[in-house]
Amino acid sequence: MSDDYKNNPSISNFVEYLKIASVQPNINYDDCVDFLKRQSDDIGLEFKIYEPVPKKPIVVLTWPGQDTSLPAILLNSHMDVVPVFENSWTYPPFSGHIDKDGKIYARGSQDMKCVGIQYLEAVRKLKSAGIKLKRTLHISFVPDEEIGGHDGMEKFVLTDSFKALNIGFALDEGMANPSEEFIIFNGERNIWQIHVICTGQPGHGSLLLPNNSGEKLRYIINKFMDMREEQKTILENNPKLTIGDVTTINLTQVFGGVQSNVIPEKLTAVFDCRLAVTIEQEAFENTVQQWCKEAGEGVTYEFEQKNPNVECTKTDDSNPYWVAFKSACDQMDLKLDIRIFPGGTDSRYVRRVGVPAIGFSPMNNTPILLHDHDEYISADIFLRGIDIYVNLITAVANV
Repeated sequence: MSDDYKNNPSISNFVEYLKIASVQPNINYDDCVDFLKRQSDDIGLEFKIYEPVPKKPIVVLTWPGQDTSLPAILLNSHMDVVPVFENSWTYPPFSGHIDKDGKIYARGSQDMKCVGIQYLEAVRKLKSAGIKLKRTLHISFVPDEEIGGHDGMEKFVLTDSFKALNIGFALDEGMANPSEEFIIFNGERNIWQIHVICTGQPGHGSLLLPNNSGEKLRYIINKFMDMREEQKTILENNPKLTIGDVTTINLTQVFGGVQSNVIPEKLTAVFDCRLAVTIEQEAFENTVQQWCKEAGEGVTYEFEQKNPNVECTKTDDSNPYWVAFKSACDQMDLKLDIRIFPGGTDSRYVRRVGVPAIGFSPMNNTPILLHDHDEYISADIFLRGIDIYVNLITAVANV
């Protein structure tokens, strides 16, 4: 079976892409760009590179539609992958090894080089069949999504070059699902990473000084963790909710002090907060302000990251692209589960400039292994995904 898969041209292209170790940090994207240029030439697509930030290429392959005045469709994926702990892998993580069961092992096999190649192979099939699309199709391959996309999609959507693409609707990454359903993401929680700085009276560690940083830090940590417990209880008590429906709060860093017997004048706690789309952001920040005031004099906060509120993409009849997407899924008998994405993807930047976007990776009946050891996708799931995109592209590009 594995030999049959190895001889499949689509899988060969996928494995070649997987073998490019575009792993964070400090990536040289030249090999990815060269690979995509060859694919573009072979399929017959227009090829362009944008660099809002030097050495952070955004590659866009374009298939012009029959009516180029209409808003275009964007198929987005990222080229970078997260680091690996190679000793914990059964097979080398950039080998694209295919085992006897047809499982393709590599970093990026789920997140998200599979989707990038599925886009290309779907377009190859459509063009080979002589299909013409009404709308222009842009396929983008962007850098640095795994470290926040700040030098990639976040900057690109603000450029005149992006505006000139005239995007009306976008598809981006989703996530695997171990069950039969295909998960659809129409929005994302807002990432707030908050540093709370507690200052106070320094002194000798043998004393019980008032107004000290440790007491204030304890108060702040308790307040954040009490809210975390409230959200955890809400999630546990409602089986209809998923992690994306609640606000998550985690204490990720605590630092300060100079040595063991000195009460420090400053201690800092860092909280990673993912605000549910139902949270009123101003009210949440007012709550944090109140906690700091209650903790005592000299307690302040600052943001490492503070994402603005972004409207979720409509999944009803008011969105013609969604109607076409859903209709194509119904014709393929795909069971859909619409959720809020628990983490962050480049979709948030696309939505932020007013473009509706859906996160979707056609990987049902697949364990969730993004960022994990032994990340893999089954060859049959990968190949079926190409056919799914053939139908989805045809549907949304002909709205």
